[in-house]
Amino acid sequence: MTRRNSIPILAVLVALTFVSAGCGKKEQAPSPPPPPQKASPAPKAQPPVQGRATSAAIAPVAGLSQYDFANRRDPFKPFLQAKAPEKTRAVRGSSAGLLPIQSYNVEQFRISGIIVGLKESKALIVDPAGKGYVVKEGMSIGANNGVITKIAPSYLEVNERYTDDFGKVRKRTVKLSLAKKQ
Repeated sequence: MTRRNSIPILAVLVALTFVSAGCGKKEQAPSPPPPPQKASPAPKAQPPVQGRATSAAIAPVAGLSQYDFANRRDPFKPFLQAKAPEKTRAVRGSSAGLLPIQSYNVEQFRISGIIVGLKESKALIVDPAGKGYVVKEGMSIGANNGVITKIAPSYLEVNERYTDDFGKVRKRTVKLSLAKKQ
């Protein structure tokens, strides 16, 4: 054998020797069993708190403080809560479903125009806020359950039922006149 061929073979043998020495299994003495622990009382069950659940992937490390979310606001609740409807005193039995034309007294309305036709007459009235309404006979108007009974070329009649100070139901007729031209 030549010297050239022996150097690589020798290097391979030395490497195998180191590798085989590291692969040997070393036996260790068995560790002593842990001392028996005293039986402690069962821990009290605490209600679940947001943020206290731990993941199975990460084991909690002892000694680190954890965040407590018990006194924090829930981020999924809306900022503004809807208020429950307040009970108002019933003026006319049921105030739900009232039209804006029924929220003013009849005397507060002003007649802007009247159209007298063959089939039915109509009038344009304006409330104190400046909003206009086209009305016809039989429609409700005013805060006292007024009903339009007659539309004439120059005036409008409304029959109202109201309760006076003594608790009696009274009827009255209110006549709204069309403003005269100047």
